[in-house]
Amino acid sequence: MDAMQFGGHLPVFGPAATRDTILAFARRMEALGYDSLWASDHVVVPWDITSKYPYSATGDFPFPAGADFLEPFTVLAAVAGVTERVLLGTSVLVVPHRHPLLAAKIAATLDRMAPGRIVLGVGVGWMREEIELLGAPFERRGAWTDEAIRVMRACWTPGDRTSFSGEFFRFNDLGCFPKPAAGTIPIWIGGHTPAAFRRVARVGDGWHAAFPTSDAAVADLARLRDACRAAKRDPATITISARVGYAARRPSDEVLAEIKRLRDHGVTHVILETRMRDLQDLTAIYERFAQDVRPRL
Repeated sequence: MDAMQFGGHLPVFGPAATRDTILAFARRMEALGYDSLWASDHVVVPWDITSKYPYSATGDFPFPAGADFLEPFTVLAAVAGVTERVLLGTSVLVVPHRHPLLAAKIAATLDRMAPGRIVLGVGVGWMREEIELLGAPFERRGAWTDEAIRVMRACWTPGDRTSFSGEFFRFNDLGCFPKPAAGTIPIWIGGHTPAAFRRVARVGDGWHAAFPTSDAAVADLARLRDACRAAKRDPATITISARVGYAARRPSDEVLAEIKRLRDHGVTHVILETRMRDLQDLTAIYERFAQDVRPRL
């Protein structure tokens, strides 16, 4: 089995979301041997949200509308300029927030700045207020996203002309350049619903789980294998990644045991997310993981 890879979530929201902190943190993470750096996606945050946040027991969105929340592609472009090796990804890009032609163009341009280092973690989104404001049909966001992924892949396919005919998007003979350095950009699909697993099996290069417990991962991976069988897809061709909360004071042995359980269930890439107070606190937390946990895996 290949060694697990580890990444960290960039401080793209709150008081740590500054140029100096982000760039210094990115340099330090690469120097520590981390494999990837990731940014989340919200374009706007309404003051009044009735949609339920799926990763909180209360359903409350944890970030106030008045706080900084930086745009992920812009942040990753800046980070590309101060790193040479780490993968740069979105966790996750909410596909209905952007027209797929624009998203394809931005992602391919970013890939020019960091050739072969871009991974798009994508999802359909959960916040009705934001998605509808940006123009996509909330109730059909799954079908919209499926088609948008096909549009992006069409834009990245080598050739002078790009055309597409679908339910939501239709166009003939466009020039869409640049193309990604490796001919395409990996797409890791988030979500834990039956529709999400079908999407992974049909069009995903990977599955990107959000804050899974090891027990939940077992059940979800069984569902993913079922979806792969239905789609006649070899599950071994799908990268399994997980975004994992890393509490600063959690005992190293406990963290190690949880990571090992995820590894044993097939997770090969873990994105750690911890508190984001300031640069010193952030780097100390990731230094601790690099010293106390990773060498024991």
